Amino acid sequence: MIKDRSGKRRPPQHSAWRGIRLQRVMAGADPDAAPEPAIVPASWPAQAAAGLVALRAAPGLIGADEAAAAWIAPIVAVADPGRGADLGAMLHGMVASGRAAPSPGIWRGQAEPVPGFVFNLPRFLDEGDRFDAAGFGAAVEAAVTALALARPAAQRLALGMADLALLLARLDIDYASAAARDIAVTIGALLAAHADIASAGLLARGIAPGVPIAPVPVPARCALPGLRDALRGARERALACGVRQHRSLTGLLPPGPVEMLLGVETVGIAAPLSALDSEGGLARWARARLAASGRSAEAALAATIAGHDPFGVTDAAGIAAMREAIAPVCAILPETASPPAPRAASAGRGKLPARRGGYTQKVSVGGHRLFLRTGEYPDGRLGEIMISLPRDSATLRGMAEAFAGAVSIGLQHGVPLDEFVDEFAFTRFAPAGAVEGDAAMSQATSLLDYVFRHLAATYSQRPDLAALDLAEEGAGAETAPLLPLDLPETGTARPKRQRPVLKLVS
Repeated sequence: MIKDRSGKRRPPQHSAWRGIRLQRVMAGADPDAAPEPAIVPASWPAQAAAGLVALRAAPGLIGADEAAAAWIAPIVAVADPGRGADLGAMLHGMVASGRAAPSPGIWRGQAEPVPGFVFNLPRFLDEGDRFDAAGFGAAVEAAVTALALARPAAQRLALGMADLALLLARLDIDYASAAARDIAVTIGALLAAHADIASAGLLARGIAPGVPIAPVPVPARCALPGLRDALRGARERALACGVRQHRSLTGLLPPGPVEMLLGVETVGIAAPLSALDSEGGLARWARARLAASGRSAEAALAATIAGHDPFGVTDAAGIAAMREAIAPVCAILPETASPPAPRAASAGRGKLPARRGGYTQKVSVGGHRLFLRTGEYPDGRLGEIMISLPRDSATLRGMAEAFAGAVSIGLQHGVPLDEFVDEFAFTRFAPAGAVEGDAAMSQATSLLDYVFRHLAATYSQRPDLAALDLAEEGAGAETAPLLPLDLPETGTARPKRQRPVLKLVS
């Protein structure tokens, strides 16, 4: 039972929510937003409450069941009388179980260019790690029907998958392997075939014109038992339909609150790029990989110290191979910032090996938590950095990750680390202040100042940068004014030191 705002107990909005233990939590739509009350299943991860707050159409819809009923009820109302109740039960069950949820516009009753649905793949694995192909197909067909009823004018839908990395980890399969790509293509083709079947059923009731249904690929092998047989059966049914209503049905939309609600760790077909989560512990997929492989945490630590990767963190080549494999069954794929292969080859980019050395440094700069992860070439040279700001806004987190990616590309194209150090060390902007967690450095004038002085001390044999006492050098720096322009450079010695700070004297 759920309590409403007055404290009275009320029954759940649908029978699919009965028997589910619920909890009331305070969560914000983003780190900068004021917390709001939300009631979600106790088994859902912590981030799900924030996703619910961001998705619900009105603050009064505190419960997850209420928010789901707000968009499901209008769909049931316009559905065929004989199918409306079953469709509503299916949709409620998909949300309550965390298996699938629609795009934000459906939740909020707002128009969006391409309405869609996200399917949380690991939720379709049973305790024996067998994929529920029948349940997955039924969920896909229900999603297409629901989107068509909610947005009858939409000719393009985007039904996509999420947390492929966790599914592969539970099966003890490397993301960059051919077996992983076979699984992804088989699931993607199964999704496309069932979507074709549902769209064709809508057309059969008089909606025209139709779009020819093309055959989906069937991989030669798949590590998930029974999945290829299910795909062949769905493919035959789809081809027998001939035509469908929608121009396209599959796709990966930009990540957002739907993935938060479902507790997704890696969006879409994204690869696991680190075995650590934002708090510095083992990520959920990494723990699942250890459990599936039968390795202990001690054995994984020993392998890491020895220079091996016990988790199967992939690289850009593995990501590109997965994207190329899934493209035939996914009409909408997010754009990538990777340069074309010929240009990359001519530029002489030295890509890192799939298994690489490096370390993770956790610090606090001016009260803001920062994780810095490095990737090294076999000879110990720095080739990659990752910057994570888990407690800051989504915008700042995204900018930090994009900046680190740009620096990594530069390092891999031969730009010396010292060039970055000279450019970004001693940059001054908030947050800044005391550094906690790094004994070699006590103060930083910005997050970038900390990152590049730390890297200079570690990889460029310039420990003097980390040891500088900025508190003594720039006493009163936080309140002293800065000149509008930098003073002219008087020499070429490194680093480019911050110019002296002016002080007001009465």
